[in-house]
Amino acid sequence: MTGSCEAHVSQGVDHVAAGLVACLPALNRYIKQSIDRQLPYPALPERQLTLLQYVAEHDGTTVHQAADALRMMPNNVSALVTRLTEAGLLERHQDDTDKRVAHLCVTAKARQRIGEVENIAAVQLATALRTLTDGDRGALGSALGALEALTRHLRDHSA
Repeated sequence: MTGSCEAHVSQGVDHVAAGLVACLPALNRYIKQSIDRQLPYPALPERQLTLLQYVAEHDGTTVHQAADALRMMPNNVSALVTRLTEAGLLERHQDDTDKRVAHLCVTAKARQRIGEVENIAAVQLATALRTLTDGDRGALGSALGALEALTRHLRDHSA
């Protein structure tokens, strides 16, 4: 009986994994399209926005710390930092003890843009959630903790 139960659980896990693989990129794509249409300026490429959001949450981080956290090559992060600095969205502050190290900070302009993007996404999702049944909204709300745990696991165990 144990083998049958394990097979059933595995099929359930495989079904959930396949559903998430199908839904999450589409959900992200629809939100991004909505953001792109509503911004009064060109949207940043995804990697630039991801770096800005990371620096906003980790004020004073270095290029190497951001590269490690975002699973990117330091030279790629450095190139993104250069573009974002030129656009007035990031600032580099030289380390007091090691002049080769720069600490990154987002500008007020960047904080405003991050807020605009997050607001557009939140409004878009809230509007879509209002079209669902109470049961579907409840199920999604109940799943938030599990999705956060899954995200942490993937972040901590991805190479």
